Amino acid sequence: MFQVRKGEDFMSGHSKWATIKRKKAKVDAARGKIFTQVSKEIILAAKSGGGDPEKNFMLKNAIAKAKENNMPGDNIQRSIMKGTGELGSGNYEEITYEGYGAGGVAVMIDLMTDNRNRTAGEVRHLFAKNGGNLGESNCVSWMFERKGLIIVDRETGIDEDDLLLIALDAGAEDVTTEEDAFEIITAPDAFDNVRKELESNGIKVSTSQVAMIPKNTVKVSGVQADQVLRLLDSLEELEDVDEVYTNFDMDEE
Repeated sequence: MFQVRKGEDFMSGHSKWATIKRKKAKVDAARGKIFTQVSKEIILAAKSGGGDPEKNFMLKNAIAKAKENNMPGDNIQRSIMKGTGELGSGNYEEITYEGYGAGGVAVMIDLMTDNRNRTAGEVRHLFAKNGGNLGESNCVSWMFERKGLIIVDRETGIDEDDLLLIALDAGAEDVTTEEDAFEIITAPDAFDNVRKELESNGIKVSTSQVAMIPKNTVKVSGVQADQVLRLLDSLEELEDVDEVYTNFDMDEE
């Protein structure tokens, strides 16, 4: 059943996670980190599935993300050529680490690195320093589900009913209405179709990605909240880190 939900009524954790992602995207753009992240995603996608985006879904999504962040076409092409081996070496491997932050908050880190041992040591140190611990593979992944997330800013002026009908017909699962944006959740295999339908109807997509979204959230406050935020900030500062997923909930202040 397709439903529209208003921010606080949507209790699965999707909406809180999406709001955090919107804020993080702005910070990443300000730091200039986003080009480095997207370039590595393109390299890895081209390395694993070839340089043709029409035959490589992962590459197609990485290129779309690059364009959303105004990455120049020459940069995109160079990254593809690095991945296919036509231009230098793109010797990255993709790794996911899992662990717990303060208060039992689940944390998943997707990263791409050319030095697994160095990166593992850095991640382990940051967990220990900030009241958490790095866990075994699959220790927290069951708390998340892979979903497509598409965000449309409300300032685009799109009519809410029109957006809902288009998203529903294209196969979206849920839509939340926030103060400044519509957040559309899809199954991974419906993600590309929903995004295409929105764009073909003149709806500008602000952010879109397939990601690990928490099924439920864990409330933290006080010292534990401070520790969680320091851990997440520290992880995101690591050059190799691409995405950090977590299920924390805390008061905005």
